Amino acid sequence: MTQNISLDLKNHGLLANGYKFGEVGSYEILKGWAHIKVDPKLAHNSKVVDIEYAPINEEGKISFTTEIFILSPTDKNRGSGKLFFDYGNRGNKRALQYFNDAVASNDPKTLDHCGNGFLFRKGYTIVWAAWQGDLLPGNNRLIMDLPVARDGEEKIKGTILAEFIASAPGKKTFPLSGQVSTRSHPTISLKTNDATFTRRRYPHDQRQLIPNDKWLFAREEGGIGKDFQGLETALVPSHRHIHLPDTFETGWIYELIYTASDPLIMGLGHVAVRDVISFLRYEKDDKNPLAKIKITSAYCFGRSQTGRCIRDAIYLGFNEDLEGRKVFDGVLSHVAGAGKMWLNHRFCNAVVPAGQQYEDHSNIADQFPFSYAMSQDHLTGQSDAICKRPETDPLIFHSQTSTEYWQRRGSLVHTDTQGNDLAMPENVRLYFWASAQHVGDPLQGRSTRGICQNPSNVVQTSMFFRRMLDALDNWATKGTAPPENKVPRRTDGTLITINKWREQFPNIPGINTPKNPNLLPLYDYGPMASQGIISQLPPIIHNEKGYTVLVPAVDIDGNDIAGIRAPMVSAPLATYTGWNLRARFFGEGAMHEFSGSTIEFPETKEIAESTGDPRKSVLDRYGDEFGYLKAIESAAKQLVREQWILEEDLPRILQLADRWCFERHDIRL
Repeated sequence: MTQNISLDLKNHGLLANGYKFGEVGSYEILKGWAHIKVDPKLAHNSKVVDIEYAPINEEGKISFTTEIFILSPTDKNRGSGKLFFDYGNRGNKRALQYFNDAVASNDPKTLDHCGNGFLFRKGYTIVWAAWQGDLLPGNNRLIMDLPVARDGEEKIKGTILAEFIASAPGKKTFPLSGQVSTRSHPTISLKTNDATFTRRRYPHDQRQLIPNDKWLFAREEGGIGKDFQGLETALVPSHRHIHLPDTFETGWIYELIYTASDPLIMGLGHVAVRDVISFLRYEKDDKNPLAKIKITSAYCFGRSQTGRCIRDAIYLGFNEDLEGRKVFDGVLSHVAGAGKMWLNHRFCNAVVPAGQQYEDHSNIADQFPFSYAMSQDHLTGQSDAICKRPETDPLIFHSQTSTEYWQRRGSLVHTDTQGNDLAMPENVRLYFWASAQHVGDPLQGRSTRGICQNPSNVVQTSMFFRRMLDALDNWATKGTAPPENKVPRRTDGTLITINKWREQFPNIPGINTPKNPNLLPLYDYGPMASQGIISQLPPIIHNEKGYTVLVPAVDIDGNDIAGIRAPMVSAPLATYTGWNLRARFFGEGAMHEFSGSTIEFPETKEIAESTGDPRKSVLDRYGDEFGYLKAIESAAKQLVREQWILEEDLPRILQLADRWCFERHDIRL
């Protein structure tokens, strides 16, 4: 079965002015587009929702394009022959940032964008290709050109739910998608009485109806007026924006339910990744710019949204190409929690995060099955698993932080729906990064509060990425088994209920804790939801108790006991949590998105006694700065011995710890 794909790529010169990365040498930059033709009648493609409503050409094929960006060794004989695909998060290139500790960029070309050069020194050919078809051009995001689903000459219509939460005062206009980066599904009517607009303080509060004459389908435009008039504004009717003249009050959850039209066939994003990577990996002629590299293995990486996308692609069978071959040998799915990607649905808005305690609470992303292992949904009796195609399922590393247990129902990845431990398939490894938060910027400085009650979590974890990729590669190419699963367990008491957690967490003066667990009820999205068509909005809760969601147990400092402890957690200067609470006027008391906390230890015994802090002081723990450095060094060397980090990261870890980790902590001794 031949690949219906052609590439239009141009060489944009050498990366970092030809800088040589070890024995691999320099890298070149290729940019362009992939033109893809899809046969809607093939079984491999039939799972794409609404594919029967796509326009076809004279060959009976569906045509679409996706943007591509490649960094490959200039000397094809010096590369490793290994392809590394980054599932760009919301169109943004993230792999260099996380694996190379690099300055973030969507147009990497300087040495700063290469960071410590890890992926280049290893000889990887790094590929990005757009998979999210509803992104708009801007900021060098990777975009696609997908077909709109049409039923003949008729527009396809449906009910849409959009949520808006203002994080700053004065906000009056939102795109209906919620994000300026993302295409909005247009309303079929500008009449507000054809829609329902409500607000509520907390997710389970009763919705308060906003009168139809108090808001508009419109956007506000402004500029400087003539003749010293000052700021001049105008309201422009818009099928893709909502405007609230009285402004969106910060912290309130605003919800719009309206009838939209023109859904994109978003499931073709999975097809794009499958076909582009298969082409680059297996096509041997000159049409393939990587043919001379002789790709022998392929891996992919996704975090958060894209980690869910990887899980979804595996579940739907998109790791098998049109010839029945594996697309990826191994995958790294990071901080996806228990969700899958809400991509292959009609009227998908792929930019929306999966549901949290407060935000996007009823997002359809969290649907059974949650685990890679086969299990039974005790509420419906259904049995299913993400991994169920042993011939083409890849090797899987699934890593998650403390945040995923608090906000993304992470325990359901390795328990059944009643909270009992599950045994993982042989091709899966699960790793818990203790006391870390969802987003761990490798170049992070001192923490800030933003609209939260506590400073953000500052635990450094990027060294885990490098070791995981090496371990995955050794597993795929040499058969060397990686370390066993390392996650909290129900059976050993390290995975517990939130009530038990409250008994363990220290009573730190002035620190509030989460009051309600991030429960996952059984939702009903309508009778066609399993086929990708949602009709019940807001969804009906069928079972309030729902699925059992558990959290990691903590020690006397409030740091997670189980999992892989970064040196900063093994030798802590603070309590590091995966949760943070919203501040006053911003949804006070509810957990905030994917934010964690850093709650500094008292520096001295006197400060601890004066404030009533039950945690041991910094000086009582380490004596002096030299004692702290020795503790960090000991913890880091232990991680090297246990094969959780690479030896090359030891100097970086010690450098970060210098002067009481002054780059991230404010310890004054």
